[in-house]
Amino acid sequence: MKRIFGAKKSLPPPPTLGDASAKLETRTAGLDEKIKKLEVELAGYKEKLKKAKGPAAKTLKQRAMAVLKRKKMYEAQRDQLAGQAFNVEQTSFAIDSVKDTLTTVDAMKAASKTLKTEFKKVDIDQIEDVQDDLADMMEDMNEVQDALGRSYGIGDDVDEADLDAELACLDDELGMDELGLEDSTPAYLQPADPGALPEQPTNLPPAP
Repeated sequence: MKRIFGAKKSLPPPPTLGDASAKLETRTAGLDEKIKKLEVELAGYKEKLKKAKGPAAKTLKQRAMAVLKRKKMYEAQRDQLAGQAFNVEQTSFAIDSVKDTLTTVDAMKAASKTLKTEFKKVDIDQIEDVQDDLADMMEDMNEVQDALGRSYGIGDDVDEADLDAELACLDDELGMDELGLEDSTPAYLQPADPGALPEQPTNLPPAP
């Protein structure tokens, strides 16, 4: 049957948005070139119209009007292509946004599945037991610290009056020691009075 009717030809793949965008850019660039050439031609006619008179001026004006109409036509086509290019870009942006959204959703689904699997491994009772053990150990450590910081010095039953009397006795002993130290200092070690006059010697030799 295929030999009689021939095999069905496979259809070419549809153009992508990238292909459409590239084609629109090429056509727009071609129209821009045509518009620039017509602008140069119009500028030439304007210069000639400044010097022309009579029938020559009328002819130049008609030619200039024809060039201007062609320029307007190309500009209208360029504006249409610009609108089409904008729509293509908007469509491409929407497709990319949908793809990004799907990727994000797939990633979140995988993360949720992983989270559920890992959360099943968590034993709440075991965590509470660990917390209780830590609390008990911290309480034991506090008791050890309190025991190590216990004072073994003078007890609280010491009479303050006895301490005051003993302190007064120490003050008296220190005062007596100071007085005895001053009396036992030799005369030659005691500082001299700067205002006293030297004593006159009594054992001078007789005069000749």
